[in-house]
Amino acid sequence: MLDWAPVVVGVVLFVILSPGLLFELPGLRRWVDFGSLRVTGKAATVHTLLFFVLYTIIIVVCDVHIYSGA
Repeated sequence: MLDWAPVVVGVVLFVILSPGLLFELPGLRRWVDFGSLRVTGKAATVHTLLFFVLYTIIIVVCDVHIYSGA
């Protein structure tokens, strides 16, 4: 059986945490900008750290598994 949890969780978190798509943390004008469609170096760094922390918590700590296949 194949474990698809790392792939699914990674794709979902990547889409949700893409800087500027839903929110940008930190924003240029405020602490959080919503739907700005801009990316700064600070925002990319913060979103990368958030992705790593959330991915690690979901996959390793919560021990999530999604099995499919023969």
